[in-house]
Amino acid sequence: MANFAVAAPNPASYQGNYWLALALTLGLGPTRIRKLIEYYGTAERVFQASLTELEATGMRAVSAQSIATGKSLELAQQECEKAVEVRARIISLSDPEYPPRLKEIYDPPVVLFVKGSVEVLAQPGIAVVGTRHPTPYGSGMAERLSTDLAARGLVIISGLARGVDTASHRGAVAAKGKTVAVLGTGIDVMYPKENSRLAEQIVALGGALITEFPVGTSPTPQNFPIRNRIISGMSAGVLVVEAAEYSGTRITSRCALEQNRDVYAVPGNVTNKNSWGPNTLIKQGAKLVATWEDVWEELPTDVQEALNSMPNESPGPETASLFPDQATSPHEKKILKLLKADESTHIDQLVELLENEMSSSEIFAALFELELNGKVRQLPGKNFVKSF
Repeated sequence: MANFAVAAPNPASYQGNYWLALALTLGLGPTRIRKLIEYYGTAERVFQASLTELEATGMRAVSAQSIATGKSLELAQQECEKAVEVRARIISLSDPEYPPRLKEIYDPPVVLFVKGSVEVLAQPGIAVVGTRHPTPYGSGMAERLSTDLAARGLVIISGLARGVDTASHRGAVAAKGKTVAVLGTGIDVMYPKENSRLAEQIVALGGALITEFPVGTSPTPQNFPIRNRIISGMSAGVLVVEAAEYSGTRITSRCALEQNRDVYAVPGNVTNKNSWGPNTLIKQGAKLVATWEDVWEELPTDVQEALNSMPNESPGPETASLFPDQATSPHEKKILKLLKADESTHIDQLVELLENEMSSSEIFAALFELELNGKVRQLPGKNFVKSF
């Protein structure tokens, strides 16, 4: 029987090294790895088996040879060294820090690479997902709902992609709350690159970046659908903001249903293709969401109890809503009536429409106040939209 020691330093636990070695073995997937460990008792004992014994389990010859010759453990040691260089932890299914909800799904990742807080992975969270090309309404709702939910203790879980994912993480950061980004790359590869600063803020505020892919893995298209099961698996529920008929968000929603997770959806304009996903989900029974309360009321009892027991050091922020806020000045109300959430309006158009009621300076002042209060957003080129 072969028995190979694993050298230090190491970002993984002792048993975690063997799980990592199995994860890096060619021809082995999460399901086969778990069956192997069930058969042998521990991951370490798999590596104490002979080549003949390993082949007798039905695994491919290339996999058995990699384990029996020590190649898999060598790969694990190299991967650990890479993880140390990028300051990442490696958590295996056998570790107590492994996200408890993720363990419940059919095919949880054998190992997770983590940068940031490990403790946040066990805290109650909700996934906020949607299209990479949202309307201003979609990105605004994703950001505000995430702000409101994060301010009340929920961890916001998303994929750090452009669009709704980015808006969701930013909302949590704005609330000084916690958020977890599930990457479709190696833990050291930020994609898209413009979110590198956002990733730093996530970690600095006590959140985390996680991935099942080895260090250095590039953003290949097939990785992102694979990681979607982690986003839904870690969450108490999945909130869909905007998604076209054929999109990765559909995969996440389907995973959520298969994993017995609640699905929430923000309704959208029926003439917009990005509204197909959430509107269809609502028709199929997803909870319609207009404000954070709509999510909160439907959370599982154990999640509500956990959140209610958490200290609340500051009052919650102004909440997002589909409905206009009436607590505004007369000038602000006039501007809000002209602005849309899903279509931008240029400043010159506002001045022209309001020239008989307000001076240009009054319009500028009212827009400034609306921006400060988060009711209006300015887009490039002096274009304005309602924030929600």
